[in-house]
Amino acid sequence: MASGSGPVSALWTEINRCGQNGDFTRALKAVNKILHENKDDVTALCCKIVCLIQNGGFKEALNVMNTHTKSLSRLERYDECRAVYKDLIRNSQDDYEEERKTNLSAVLAAQSTWENTSPEDLGLPESSYELCYNAACCLIGQGQLSHAMQKLQKAEELCRKSLADDSDVTEEDVEAELAIIHSQMAYVMQLQGRTEDALQLYNQVIKLKPSDVGLLAVTANNIITINKDQNVFDSKKKVKLTSAEGVEHKLAKKQLQAIELNKALLAMYTNQADQCKKLLASLQAQSPGHPRPVLIQVAQLCREKQHNKAIELLQRFSDQHPESASGIKLTMAQLYLTQACDILKSIEEFQYKPGMISALVTMYTNEEDIDSAIDVFTQAIQYYQSEQPGSAIHLSLVREAANYKLKYGRKKEATSDLEQLWKRNTNDVHTLAQLISAYSLVDQDKAKALSKHLPSPDTMSFNVDVDELENSHGATYIRKKAAKVVGESQPKEQGPQDVKKKKKKKKGKLPKNYDPKSTPDPERWLPMRERSYYRGKKKGKKKEQVGRGTQGATSGGSAELDASKSASSPPTSPQPGSGTGTATSNAVPPRQQKPAAAGAARKKAPTKKKKGGKGGW
Repeated sequence: MASGSGPVSALWTEINRCGQNGDFTRALKAVNKILHENKDDVTALCCKIVCLIQNGGFKEALNVMNTHTKSLSRLERYDECRAVYKDLIRNSQDDYEEERKTNLSAVLAAQSTWENTSPEDLGLPESSYELCYNAACCLIGQGQLSHAMQKLQKAEELCRKSLADDSDVTEEDVEAELAIIHSQMAYVMQLQGRTEDALQLYNQVIKLKPSDVGLLAVTANNIITINKDQNVFDSKKKVKLTSAEGVEHKLAKKQLQAIELNKALLAMYTNQADQCKKLLASLQAQSPGHPRPVLIQVAQLCREKQHNKAIELLQRFSDQHPESASGIKLTMAQLYLTQACDILKSIEEFQYKPGMISALVTMYTNEEDIDSAIDVFTQAIQYYQSEQPGSAIHLSLVREAANYKLKYGRKKEATSDLEQLWKRNTNDVHTLAQLISAYSLVDQDKAKALSKHLPSPDTMSFNVDVDELENSHGATYIRKKAAKVVGESQPKEQGPQDVKKKKKKKKGKLPKNYDPKSTPDPERWLPMRERSYYRGKKKGKKKEQVGRGTQGATSGGSAELDASKSASSPPTSPQPGSGTGTATSNAVPPRQQKPAAAGAARKKAPTKKKKGGKGGW
């Protein structure tokens, strides 16, 4: 009940009657009474803004918008919004037709991106870069990435053409206006797996320092998802851009949720457990049925070696939210596998048996827990070093540990095992070669010193079966052998009637300009430079320089043999439940927004209104 004014329904009746009569002053009084009871009533706030505009109170209308931004910004009622725009387009005839169609295309793009719905074909044109951009966002939502990239390229072309006619627009203004298109292009590249190209384009957008805080937040977040648990220092800088003032009013709810999830992951990777838990608690309060916060919390518990608590948390969430049970139970199975490893390690009588070591290493490798697998090798080697030093099983474990570390890029750790093996048998050239290769990445001086122990080519004997080599898989030329005729028996004895066929002797080919009367050049067998009449090359046309070096030498092959060119440690996938971060689209930015100039000293930006929306993750 509104105080002293009857039911609220009576006030709405009054507002409706006054609006039809054009009495916006009286309507404003009724609206204020409703807002006195509920200051965040969205419908009442919208009515108040309309009344103020109709009465010429533009400044006060802007104040209402700024004061109640949280209530009025991005309600995400896309179906209602689409219906309103369709009605406006159907019943309006003025100079703002293109703007309305642009905003309608932005609504369709938002539905395709955030609601995973196939937008209806309304026959909207693609005559402006905003319309073309929004069409690309629709295609991204449908997973048509290649087609979306073509639309974005067309949008860029249209944008450049539309701004080229304005003499007041600088190149910096053009790049600032193109920033949202370039960020969306980078997002498509990221989805296609072209992360290096995407990262380069994202960083170009960041360097422009666009005034749109929403665009900056989306771009910075996507860079963080590419960095994952690497380049943490860069991610820490970028995460500040996602928390700029006003970001929450510029982005959709799913975009904001993705950013908060990535903040929690970054906190976990940087060992900020308390910050991680705080962010996850906030996310769970906002979306109790969303599995991502729970999975990140489980990953944090696993890092703290609290596997039992992690399983209990997953079981509880699975019981409360059966719609997400399938994915949750897969994570539980993986955690049970981790527990199985712990149980196997606790069986002391089998702890250092070769079969147990092999089983544990295999299980940890399948979980991509390379560190734990190496720990199994280390403990077993230490045991046999003290109990059976130099035994066959001891040296075999050292060999397997070295090969395992080399396979997974742990060359620095492999050097101690390889040195131990080589010192026991200095004639083992294979182990010496492995040791030199490992040291070439971590200690080049040591690698050079060890290379002196390699045997010289003269002392190495090569017992090669040429026939076997020619018949091998990689042979490029195989000497043909006489094939037996089917049904051929022992060779017949040559009778008197058998006459041998004489082979015709082919005549040698002669040059076309051969003159039988002239005397051949006696120096024709010598290279041109060594002939007595050679006077050097004539000056004139200059041919392109060919690569120097021995005949047939290439630069590409040597790189394969250079251990310093190889990665020191191949990247591995994140641990179970850790997540890899969520990239988000720039889809659908605020509509009817004027493009802002990049800096204070810049010339005035074009006054053409921006109708499209930002694309995103």
